[in-house]
Amino acid sequence: MIELQAFPSLFGFQLLLLGCMRKAYPAIPRNWTSSFGGIKDEAYLALLQRTVVAESDAENVVLLDIEPEKQKTRVDFAATEKLLGIRPVCVTKIKKRGRQLFYDRDGREVRIERIYNRVIFDELSQRPDLKLAFRFQDDLDLTWVGHPNWYFRISKHSLPFLKTEYTSPAFLANEFPAFAKATAGRPAEEKIDNYVLKPLYSFAGHGVDMEPTREKIGALENPQEWILQKKIDYAAFVPTVDGKKSKAEIRMMFVWPDQDLNPTLVNNLVRMSQGKMMGVDFNIDKTWVGASIALHED
Repeated sequence: MIELQAFPSLFGFQLLLLGCMRKAYPAIPRNWTSSFGGIKDEAYLALLQRTVVAESDAENVVLLDIEPEKQKTRVDFAATEKLLGIRPVCVTKIKKRGRQLFYDRDGREVRIERIYNRVIFDELSQRPDLKLAFRFQDDLDLTWVGHPNWYFRISKHSLPFLKTEYTSPAFLANEFPAFAKATAGRPAEEKIDNYVLKPLYSFAGHGVDMEPTREKIGALENPQEWILQKKIDYAAFVPTVDGKKSKAEIRMMFVWPDQDLNPTLVNNLVRMSQGKMMGVDFNIDKTWVGASIALHED
Protein backbone atom coordinates (compact mmCIF):
# COMPACT_ATOMS: atom_id res chain seq x y z
CA MET A 1 0.00 0.00 0.00
CA ILE A 2 1.37 3.40 -0.98
CA GLU A 3 -1.62 5.69 -0.46
CA LEU A 4 -4.41 6.05 2.08
CA GLN A 5 -7.14 8.66 1.79
CA ALA A 6 -10.49 8.92 3.58
CA PHE A 7 -12.06 10.86 0.75
CA PRO A 8 -14.71 9.91 -1.82
CA SER A 9 -13.63 8.44 -5.12
CA LEU A 10 -15.56 7.65 -8.31
CA PHE A 11 -18.17 5.44 -6.63
CA GLY A 12 -20.89 6.39 -9.10
CA PHE A 13 -18.86 6.39 -12.29
CA GLN A 14 -17.17 3.04 -11.62
CA LEU A 15 -20.54 1.28 -11.53
CA LEU A 16 -21.55 2.85 -14.85
CA LEU A 17 -18.12 2.06 -16.32
CA LEU A 18 -18.54 -1.60 -15.46
CA GLY A 19 -21.92 -1.63 -17.21
CA CYS A 20 -20.43 0.03 -20.30
CA MET A 21 -17.60 -2.49 -20.42
CA ARG A 22 -20.02 -5.40 -20.24
CA LYS A 23 -22.10 -3.88 -23.03
CA ALA A 24 -19.08 -3.16 -25.25
CA TYR A 25 -17.44 -6.54 -24.59
CA PRO A 26 -20.22 -9.13 -24.24
CA ALA A 27 -17.60 -11.89 -24.14
CA ILE A 28 -16.71 -10.88 -20.57
CA PRO A 29 -18.06 -13.71 -18.37
CA ARG A 30 -20.90 -12.64 -16.09
CA ASN A 31 -19.06 -14.02 -13.08
CA TRP A 32 -16.22 -11.54 -13.63
CA THR A 33 -16.77 -8.53 -11.41
CA SER A 34 -15.03 -5.45 -10.04
CA SER A 35 -16.69 -5.73 -6.64
CA PHE A 36 -15.79 -7.75 -3.57
CA GLY A 37 -17.50 -9.94 -1.00
CA GLY A 38 -20.15 -11.12 -3.43
CA ILE A 39 -21.69 -7.64 -3.73
CA LYS A 40 -23.61 -7.43 -7.01
CA ASP A 41 -24.66 -4.27 -8.82
CA GLU A 42 -27.99 -3.86 -7.00
CA ALA A 43 -26.44 -4.54 -3.59
CA TYR A 44 -23.59 -2.14 -4.38
CA LEU A 45 -26.03 0.62 -5.24
CA ALA A 46 -28.08 -0.08 -2.10
CA LEU A 47 -24.95 0.11 0.06
CA LEU A 48 -23.90 3.36 -1.61
CA GLN A 49 -27.40 4.73 -1.00
CA ARG A 50 -27.25 3.73 2.67
CA THR A 51 -23.85 5.38 3.03
CA VAL A 52 -24.51 8.69 1.29
CA VAL A 53 -28.26 9.30 1.59
CA ALA A 54 -29.10 7.09 4.59
CA GLU A 55 -32.54 7.95 6.03
CA SER A 56 -32.76 11.39 4.44
CA ASP A 57 -34.65 12.32 1.30
CA ALA A 58 -32.34 12.71 -1.68
CA GLU A 59 -33.19 16.40 -2.02
CA ASN A 60 -31.85 17.00 1.50
CA VAL A 61 -28.44 15.60 0.52
CA VAL A 62 -25.93 17.49 -1.64
CA LEU A 63 -22.64 16.63 -3.28
CA LEU A 64 -20.48 19.60 -2.30
CA ASP A 65 -17.51 20.87 -4.29
CA ILE A 66 -15.89 24.00 -5.69
CA GLU A 67 -17.51 24.83 -9.03
CA PRO A 68 -18.47 21.18 -9.60
CA GLU A 69 -19.22 21.79 -13.27
CA LYS A 70 -15.50 22.56 -13.82
CA GLN A 71 -14.03 19.61 -11.93
CA LYS A 72 -12.27 16.73 -13.69
CA THR A 73 -14.50 14.37 -11.69
CA ARG A 74 -17.74 15.96 -12.90
CA VAL A 75 -18.59 12.77 -14.80
CA ASP A 76 -18.82 11.03 -11.43
CA PHE A 77 -21.01 13.85 -10.10
CA ALA A 78 -23.40 13.28 -13.00
CA ALA A 79 -23.36 9.52 -12.38
CA THR A 80 -24.00 10.03 -8.67
CA GLU A 81 -26.95 12.31 -9.37
CA LYS A 82 -28.36 9.74 -11.80
CA LEU A 83 -27.94 6.86 -9.34
CA LEU A 84 -28.77 8.52 -6.02
CA GLY A 85 -30.74 11.62 -6.98
CA ILE A 86 -28.41 14.04 -5.16
CA ARG A 87 -27.24 17.18 -6.90
CA PRO A 88 -23.75 18.68 -7.09
CA VAL A 89 -23.71 22.11 -5.43
CA CYS A 90 -20.95 24.72 -5.30
CA VAL A 91 -19.75 25.84 -1.87
CA THR A 92 -20.58 29.43 -2.83
CA LYS A 93 -24.25 28.54 -3.41
CA ILE A 94 -24.85 27.44 0.18
CA LYS A 95 -26.84 29.65 2.57
CA LYS A 96 -26.60 29.54 6.35
CA ARG A 97 -29.19 30.33 9.00
CA GLY A 98 -28.21 29.54 12.54
CA ARG A 99 -26.68 26.06 12.55
CA GLN A 100 -28.49 24.98 9.39
CA LEU A 101 -27.43 25.11 5.74
CA PHE A 102 -29.68 25.50 2.70
CA TYR A 103 -29.43 25.45 -1.10
CA ASP A 104 -31.67 26.38 -4.00
CA ARG A 105 -33.38 23.49 -5.77
CA ASP A 106 -35.61 24.45 -8.68
CA GLY A 107 -36.48 27.77 -7.07
CA ARG A 108 -37.09 26.28 -3.61
CA GLU A 109 -34.85 26.77 -0.61
CA VAL A 110 -34.11 23.27 0.68
CA ARG A 111 -32.46 22.40 3.96
CA ILE A 112 -29.30 20.28 3.81
CA GLU A 113 -29.24 17.29 6.16
CA ARG A 114 -26.22 15.47 4.74
CA ILE A 115 -23.19 16.66 2.76
CA TYR A 116 -21.36 14.25 0.48
CA ASN A 117 -18.15 16.20 0.76
CA ARG A 118 -15.94 16.38 -2.34
CA VAL A 119 -14.15 19.64 -1.47
CA ILE A 120 -10.36 19.31 -1.60
CA PHE A 121 -8.94 21.73 0.93
CA ASP A 122 -5.74 22.43 -0.99
CA GLU A 123 -7.91 23.77 -3.78
CA LEU A 124 -10.08 25.72 -1.35
CA SER A 125 -7.04 27.41 0.21
CA GLN A 126 -5.93 28.52 -3.26
CA ARG A 127 -9.25 30.23 -3.99
CA PRO A 128 -9.42 33.35 -1.79
CA ASP A 129 -11.91 34.76 -4.30
CA LEU A 130 -14.61 32.37 -3.12
CA LYS A 131 -17.18 33.81 -0.72
CA LEU A 132 -18.60 31.17 1.60
CA ALA A 133 -21.54 31.67 3.94
CA PHE A 134 -20.19 29.03 6.33
CA ARG A 135 -16.91 27.58 7.57
CA PHE A 136 -16.05 23.90 7.55
CA GLN A 137 -15.14 24.29 11.23
CA ASP A 138 -18.64 25.52 12.13
CA ASP A 139 -20.86 23.52 14.47
CA LEU A 140 -23.56 22.63 11.95
CA ASP A 141 -26.81 20.71 12.28
CA LEU A 142 -26.07 18.15 9.58
CA THR A 143 -24.10 14.98 8.86
CA TRP A 144 -20.87 14.94 6.86
CA VAL A 145 -20.19 12.09 4.42
CA GLY A 146 -17.28 11.90 5.19
CA HIS A 147 -16.24 14.41 7.79
CA PRO A 148 -13.71 17.07 6.67
CA ASN A 149 -11.36 15.99 9.45
CA TRP A 150 -11.00 12.60 7.79
CA TYR A 151 -9.26 14.22 4.83
CA PHE A 152 -6.41 15.21 7.14
CA ARG A 153 -6.30 12.38 9.66
CA ILE A 154 -6.77 9.33 7.43
CA SER A 155 -4.33 10.30 4.71
CA LYS A 156 -0.60 10.43 4.03
CA HIS A 157 -0.42 11.59 7.65
CA SER A 158 -1.23 8.00 8.70
CA LEU A 159 1.36 6.25 6.54
CA PRO A 160 4.39 6.70 8.85
CA PHE A 161 2.46 4.91 11.60
CA LEU A 162 1.71 1.83 9.49
CA LYS A 163 4.54 -0.66 9.84
CA THR A 164 3.59 -3.83 7.96
CA GLU A 165 4.96 -5.93 5.13
CA TYR A 166 2.15 -4.58 2.94
CA THR A 167 2.97 -0.87 3.29
CA SER A 168 5.74 1.12 1.69
CA PRO A 169 8.07 2.49 4.42
CA ALA A 170 7.31 6.13 5.20
CA PHE A 171 8.60 8.71 7.66
CA LEU A 172 7.71 12.24 8.62
CA ALA A 173 10.52 14.29 7.08
CA ASN A 174 11.77 15.51 10.46
CA GLU A 175 11.93 11.89 11.69
CA PHE A 176 13.56 10.35 8.64
CA PRO A 177 16.65 8.43 9.83
CA ALA A 178 19.04 10.10 7.39
CA PHE A 179 17.75 13.57 8.21
CA ALA A 180 17.61 13.05 11.97
CA LYS A 181 21.12 11.61 12.18
CA ALA A 182 22.62 14.12 9.79
CA THR A 183 21.32 17.02 11.85
CA ALA A 184 22.73 15.37 14.96
CA GLY A 185 26.15 15.08 13.35
CA ARG A 186 25.92 11.31 12.96
CA PRO A 187 26.25 9.33 9.71
CA ALA A 188 23.08 8.50 7.83
CA GLU A 189 21.91 4.91 7.38
CA GLU A 190 19.07 5.52 4.91
CA LYS A 191 19.70 6.90 1.43
CA ILE A 192 17.40 9.81 0.70
CA ASP A 193 17.52 9.19 -3.05
CA ASN A 194 15.63 5.92 -2.46
CA TYR A 195 12.66 7.96 -1.26
CA VAL A 196 10.13 10.42 -2.63
CA LEU A 197 9.20 13.61 -0.77
CA LYS A 198 5.48 14.35 -0.45
CA PRO A 199 3.53 17.14 1.26
CA LEU A 200 1.05 15.69 3.74
CA TYR A 201 -2.02 17.54 2.55
CA SER A 202 -1.77 17.84 -1.21
CA PHE A 203 -3.71 16.12 -3.97
CA ALA A 204 -3.21 14.88 -7.54
CA GLY A 205 0.55 14.66 -7.06
CA HIS A 206 1.00 18.39 -6.43
CA GLY A 207 4.21 19.25 -4.60
CA VAL A 208 5.73 15.78 -4.91
CA ASP A 209 9.52 15.74 -5.32
CA MET A 210 10.82 12.56 -6.95
CA GLU A 211 14.45 13.53 -6.37
CA PRO A 212 14.77 14.79 -2.78
CA THR A 213 18.14 15.67 -1.28
CA ARG A 214 19.37 16.27 2.23
CA GLU A 215 19.65 19.95 1.38
CA LYS A 216 16.03 20.13 0.22
CA ILE A 217 14.82 18.44 3.39
CA GLY A 218 16.96 20.69 5.55
CA ALA A 219 15.44 23.73 3.84
CA LEU A 220 11.85 22.71 4.59
CA GLU A 221 10.17 25.32 6.76
CA ASN A 222 7.86 22.74 8.38
CA PRO A 223 9.38 19.28 7.84
CA GLN A 224 6.71 17.71 10.06
CA GLU A 225 4.23 18.52 7.28
CA TRP A 226 6.06 16.34 4.75
CA ILE A 227 6.73 12.63 4.45
CA LEU A 228 9.49 10.65 2.82
CA GLN A 229 8.20 7.42 1.33
CA LYS A 230 10.23 4.66 -0.26
CA LYS A 231 10.03 4.74 -4.03
CA ILE A 232 7.97 2.15 -5.82
CA ASP A 233 9.11 0.72 -9.13
CA TYR A 234 5.83 0.34 -11.02
CA ALA A 235 5.89 -2.52 -13.50
CA ALA A 236 4.98 -1.64 -17.09
CA PHE A 237 2.80 -4.64 -17.94
CA VAL A 238 -0.40 -3.43 -19.66
CA PRO A 239 -0.07 -3.84 -23.47
CA THR A 240 -1.32 -0.92 -25.57
CA VAL A 241 -1.94 -0.46 -29.29
CA ASP A 242 0.82 2.17 -29.34
CA GLY A 243 3.40 -0.45 -28.39
CA LYS A 244 4.50 1.06 -25.09
CA LYS A 245 3.20 -0.75 -22.02
CA SER A 246 1.42 1.15 -19.26
CA LYS A 247 1.97 0.93 -15.52
CA ALA A 248 -0.95 0.50 -13.17
CA GLU A 249 -2.03 0.81 -9.57
CA ILE A 250 -5.29 -0.34 -8.02
CA ARG A 251 -7.30 1.87 -5.68
CA MET A 252 -9.41 -0.22 -3.32
CA MET A 253 -12.68 1.58 -2.61
CA PHE A 254 -14.44 1.33 0.76
CA VAL A 255 -17.70 2.76 2.09
CA TRP A 256 -18.63 3.18 5.74
CA PRO A 257 -22.36 3.55 6.49
CA ASP A 258 -23.27 5.39 9.69
CA GLN A 259 -24.35 2.36 11.71
CA ASP A 260 -21.66 -0.08 10.56
CA LEU A 261 -18.80 -0.99 12.86
CA ASN A 262 -16.25 -1.26 10.04
CA PRO A 263 -15.87 0.00 6.47
CA THR A 264 -16.78 -2.34 3.61
CA LEU A 265 -14.63 -2.96 0.52
CA VAL A 266 -16.97 -2.58 -2.44
CA ASN A 267 -15.14 -1.75 -5.66
CA ASN A 268 -11.87 -0.75 -7.29
CA LEU A 269 -10.40 1.85 -9.57
CA VAL A 270 -7.33 1.29 -11.74
CA ARG A 271 -5.03 4.18 -12.55
CA MET A 272 -2.64 3.74 -15.47
CA SER A 273 0.40 5.78 -16.35
CA GLN A 274 3.35 5.93 -18.71
CA GLY A 275 5.12 8.68 -16.79
CA LYS A 276 7.02 8.84 -13.52
CA MET A 277 3.83 9.38 -11.55
CA MET A 278 0.18 8.43 -11.65
CA GLY A 279 -2.43 11.06 -12.39
CA VAL A 280 -3.78 12.94 -15.39
CA ASP A 281 -1.49 15.95 -14.97
CA PHE A 282 1.60 13.76 -15.40
CA ASN A 283 0.35 11.97 -18.52
CA ILE A 284 -1.10 14.79 -20.59
CA ASP A 285 0.80 13.83 -23.76
CA LYS A 286 0.31 10.07 -23.27
CA THR A 287 -2.33 7.66 -24.54
CA TRP A 288 -3.79 4.55 -22.90
CA VAL A 289 -3.47 6.10 -19.47
CA GLY A 290 -5.94 7.38 -16.88
CA ALA A 291 -8.67 5.57 -14.98
CA SER A 292 -10.06 2.11 -15.62
CA ILE A 293 -11.43 -0.81 -13.63
CA ALA A 294 -10.12 -4.27 -12.78
CA LEU A 295 -12.22 -7.42 -13.10
CA HIS A 296 -11.73 -10.66 -11.24
CA GLU A 297 -13.59 -13.95 -11.08
CA ASP A 298 -16.27 -13.94 -8.42
